[in-house]
Amino acid sequence: MKKYQLYTILALILMTIGFSIPVIAYHGVVNKIKNNTQIPSYVYPIYNFYTKFQYKNHLIPTEIKNDLAKMIDARVEIGVPSLPVWYVSLEAPNYPKEAFPDGIPVYFHVDGYSGDVHEMNTINHYIGMYPMEYGGNVERAIAPYYLLIATIFMLLYLYYNGKGNFLLLIPTIIAPILFMSAFVGWLYWYGHNMQEWGAFKIKPFMPTALGDGKVAQFTTHSYPAIGFWVMITMSALSILAIFSKNRYLKGNS
Repeated sequence: MKKYQLYTILALILMTIGFSIPVIAYHGVVNKIKNNTQIPSYVYPIYNFYTKFQYKNHLIPTEIKNDLAKMIDARVEIGVPSLPVWYVSLEAPNYPKEAFPDGIPVYFHVDGYSGDVHEMNTINHYIGMYPMEYGGNVERAIAPYYLLIATIFMLLYLYYNGKGNFLLLIPTIIAPILFMSAFVGWLYWYGHNMQEWGAFKIKPFMPTALGDGKVAQFTTHSYPAIGFWVMITMSALSILAIFSKNRYLKGNS
């Protein structure tokens, strides 16, 4: 196996396991749960496996928090199973430190949210911000198709040696940049579309995208989660694959 093939395959494995399988398998399931319609049987083991080590609200009973079927029956908050890409939490004075030592946690995924979204939306309403579900709907809708295209391009890259072959890895290389651009855009939109329903008025603002910040009397935290580091690794492997393939093709020309 050539080095560029190894780099490409490793990046493809990371993307497939971390994003493609859970995103494609779970596509449209959130709406099916809301509408109480039948869910394909393969969704349950995928969700249970991927979320076993992800955060779930401390109030969800232990006996059901790792079983999607039981969670649906109990009508608890259900997120998406793909790797979380960004972590945001908000420390509210009325929430006990014992229950939320790092604040109210919410995780941003390429295809949705997980964590205490309901609690975050309660505070959003209090300060006049839209619920989280209002942001990034277009980006999240196209995520499964982006992953499929990126997968096909990576497979083609393994065998296509013609001119411009490096372009096939561009979707994978720019994945973390695209996410951050979208994430910052969502935050800007939220902070510049304040509504009258808030308990008090806040001037339009830009929420902190990375690091610690303040919103009214609340302290916010915003940091990369495991999915972002997987994206960075995928991008780095793809760049290495391009350089390696260029050297290989030059040596055989």
